[in-house]
Amino acid sequence: MTEQPYDLVVIGAGPAGGGAATAAAAQGRRVALIERDKLGGTCLNYGCDPTKTLLHTADLLHQARGAAGRGLRIPHAAADWPAVQAHVRRTIKQMRGGSEADARRQQRRDGVEVIAGAARFVGPHELQVGKRVLSARQVVIATGSQAVVPPIDGLERAGYLTNREAVALRELPRRLAILGGGPIGVEFAQLFQRFGVRVTLIEQGPALLPKEDRELADQLAALLADEGVRIETECELLQVRRERAGRCLTLRRPGRAPEELQADALLVAVGFRPATDGLNLAAAGVALDGGAVRVDRALRTSAPHIWAAGDVTGGYPFTHVAYAQGRLVARNAFADQPAPFDDRAIPWVTYTSPELAHVGQTEEQLRAAGTPYRVGRKPLAELERAVATGQTAGLVKLLVGDDGQLLGGHILAAGAGELIAPVALAMRAGLPAERLADTILPYPTMAEAVRWAADALPALERAVA
Repeated sequence: MTEQPYDLVVIGAGPAGGGAATAAAAQGRRVALIERDKLGGTCLNYGCDPTKTLLHTADLLHQARGAAGRGLRIPHAAADWPAVQAHVRRTIKQMRGGSEADARRQQRRDGVEVIAGAARFVGPHELQVGKRVLSARQVVIATGSQAVVPPIDGLERAGYLTNREAVALRELPRRLAILGGGPIGVEFAQLFQRFGVRVTLIEQGPALLPKEDRELADQLAALLADEGVRIETECELLQVRRERAGRCLTLRRPGRAPEELQADALLVAVGFRPATDGLNLAAAGVALDGGAVRVDRALRTSAPHIWAAGDVTGGYPFTHVAYAQGRLVARNAFADQPAPFDDRAIPWVTYTSPELAHVGQTEEQLRAAGTPYRVGRKPLAELERAVATGQTAGLVKLLVGDDGQLLGGHILAAGAGELIAPVALAMRAGLPAERLADTILPYPTMAEAVRWAADALPALERAVA
């Protein structure tokens, strides 16, 4: 039998769904949150958080091994991989607020009923979870995304890793091939290389990180190569074979005969697709667009009472965006005039060392659009704090229009994810670049690089297009 209607049923307990459920419950709504796996979604359990924990640990190991140049004597710096994994599990538990059971109890205290299982629509307002049928006045779809696995000959038979398995390996492979030169592939490449794995990074396109500023992305690629990562661009993976010693990969480059690469494991990191399988969206009248749930500016789907947030919409695949969208749909679902999602200044970061942070447009995008712009630059090698800490690799680059407004900010630096914050704030608030240049910051700090990049902007008559 169909139960008493909920004010809101949320499908998926990641940052989008969890944010929506908690926000709606705080409004006094009767809320159910359906999750078929673990609370927290991919980011907490298999993605951002365990990966960044591992990256930080790998960076500490890297620094310890290079400490002699700073006058320190660390006789032997080595990783105990099982202990590293135990540290990751403790960290995730702390972020969750305890065990999975503790997290579910906290949701109940917040006024959210957590229901374990897979949800499917059986009508516009009805959802089936196991033997239960829930009725909802409003619904939020926040099922996230899942890894794309390309149709490569032999891949399924040979076996492969995705990010879910890579963050929880019981033991390190001796040789690892990574397919995909985007942020996930690049982060894992540096992480495992620093833990002593011989890494080959395979990218079918002409360069790593194609959505980033080309100058800074190429600098980062050079730094990875200096650390020992073998980078193969314009390289296609044709076939994978399972062998006694591991896996044999057949690679092809333009104008060259196919060649073979031996690896103990293969990590597939070519991207993600919206997770809509099994939802039976047609029963609710929810339309898809290119595999993603189609939404309007207010994140409403083609069914007026159903909303979608996070990766399932096919937009920005970032935790901070998913959380913001989840909070928004919790308000919009019960608002007379739903508000649009403001995506004018969405920052993102590739968490390598140094980090690569980005907000707004790249030079390549501005040139393609014929938009006049000026460039303010500050190399980290010229920044006193960076010299003092030995973190001189990188550059701050600000792109500014003729009206003085910031069009984009790109930072390759230690802590770039923190340094991009004032740029994103200035863009969102419509502050001109001169406000960054005029801001007095403490000396010596890494943040001064942003100020000096703004101060280095050329005069308007030197604008380029």
